[in-house]
Amino acid sequence: MRICGLDEVGRGSLAGPLVAAAIILRASISNLKDSKKLNLKQRNKLYKKILKNAEVVEVEIISARQINNRGMGWANKQVFKNLIKRIEADKYIIDGNLKIKKTISIVKADTKIPEVMAASIVAKVTRDMLMKELHKKYPSYGWRTNVGYGTGYHVRAIREYGSVHYHRSVFVTTAIKNSKF
Repeated sequence: MRICGLDEVGRGSLAGPLVAAAIILRASISNLKDSKKLNLKQRNKLYKKILKNAEVVEVEIISARQINNRGMGWANKQVFKNLIKRIEADKYIIDGNLKIKKTISIVKADTKIPEVMAASIVAKVTRDMLMKELHKKYPSYGWRTNVGYGTGYHVRAIREYGSVHYHRSVFVTTAIKNSKF
């Protein structure tokens, strides 16, 4: 049975894209965990192992502009729909509780299902690499280390320099209004 695991990264970020991955594993990979439970070195090592040993690895990106125009609810579903269209599998398992045709949603699947753990890692490493590239263009926001999330440094930088088109306007407005930074 071909099981496709799907997971996304960056849903709560103030800047950057939503990135999702879909993985079908050829064989089991040891030491897989949810990407949030791995340090940078562990994630990068497993990322290489997954790319080398997976049968299918697909990544989908929804830009900050698309999120600003259509909303995070739309983006969160669309990113998975786009991936599913590109992959033939017997079963599609998504982390969370989204209701999407052809899929099984399991809360905390990224801690239970190897394919979803692998998708979590690939999505996280991919998004972090994208944000580190964007940091070179916009170093004031500290994206090299905060990868677009609402850290104190990032919120203070938005207050000082304003936002750029990689920021998510609704998220930034809420963060600025509710921030103690």
